[in-house]
Amino acid sequence: MRPPPGSPTLILIPTAVEERRLEDQGGFDAGLGIVALCGFGPIAAAARTAELLATLRPARVVLVGIAGTFDPELLPLGRALAFDAVAVEGIGAGEGRELAGPAALGFPQWPGSGGAEAIHDRIVLAARREFDPSVLHDPALLRDAARTALLLSTCAASASPAQAALRRERFPEALAEDMEGFAVALSCALLGVPCHIVRGISNVVGDRDPGRWRIPAALAAARLCALELLRREG
Repeated sequence: MRPPPGSPTLILIPTAVEERRLEDQGGFDAGLGIVALCGFGPIAAAARTAELLATLRPARVVLVGIAGTFDPELLPLGRALAFDAVAVEGIGAGEGRELAGPAALGFPQWPGSGGAEAIHDRIVLAARREFDPSVLHDPALLRDAARTALLLSTCAASASPAQAALRRERFPEALAEDMEGFAVALSCALLGVPCHIVRGISNVVGDRDPGRWRIPAALAAARLCALELLRREG
């Protein structure tokens, strides 16, 4: 049976692998929200999120999954975080050091409507005002305006430490890298639906050796972080 429109929370998970691992950890009770896959990567995530928003009309969205950390000392493997904001890298003209993003080109990804501001390459998330960085070693760093808890979304994950370093140069306050966050947040922003993003840290950005990844621990932490958010928000 299809859930009724207006259900309070839509819990999105990018891949079936992440969904199974979260279920192994205990998953999410039906009373907390409707769980659905949004797909792997920004295109699938944007399309699927838009479809689900139109069908279910949720009051809020929570995206839960894994991500890589740019700074394993500040945001270690096996930890999780509800992010303040999300940015996107790779939209615009050129590549590498020659990449010019939407703001530099003068073309916002969305021009804004109904008094809403234009969206270039960053979106503030619903957690911004309630963000609790207690999962990190030094919360003061994240509350500094220069170190907002920013998640960076990319069309393809960094394939090397050098690529990761270049992306961090463009977004020095980015703490982690994912592939779906900005797409989900943009779909929500267009319909005025609050969006939260919780990511568990499975690897260092640019490290493609799965032998050093900690996916189960990352998803266990992400689940607990998401449950805390869901219960706090009611």
